[in-house]
Amino acid sequence: MKDDLCRLIREAFAGVKLGGGVGLQQAQGLDDHEDEQTCARYRANDEKEDWSRIPVEELNRCNSSLSFFDAEGMRFHLPAYLIADLRGLYHFGMAFSLTRLNDYSKSQFVLLSPVQRKAVRAFLLHILNEQDYEFDRPKINKALNEYWIDAVSVYDNRNT
Repeated sequence: MKDDLCRLIREAFAGVKLGGGVGLQQAQGLDDHEDEQTCARYRANDEKEDWSRIPVEELNRCNSSLSFFDAEGMRFHLPAYLIADLRGLYHFGMAFSLTRLNDYSKSQFVLLSPVQRKAVRAFLLHILNEQDYEFDRPKINKALNEYWIDAVSVYDNRNT
């Protein structure tokens, strides 16, 4: 199941580039209230072409970046975080980032295609039954029923 879900995520986000979006280390600079010049220096070192090349260690070190990405940055980095989480390598969990649905966080997902939204929904359906996410279940259910509802996929039937 996890391998299928990883494959679904990889396919949904294949070819996504960072473009002008906020990079991983750049987002850390934003979190640390660094000036524009420092953030630009951080961005110069960010991966921009292939999200699968981002080391898991960097995702863990930059765990707060998820709260500082713009829509392009989220679309680029999200699959790396999701797959790392599925493999048990991301140490912070993804529920908060996918279920905190205020206006800003919703704006982070506006560039996701229908296929990408389905991949996120499939991920949420998967973690809904994971013990590590036991305390997040009410928030996950709410997000599935109120925000990620338009992304119904074949995975819905596998998890009910």
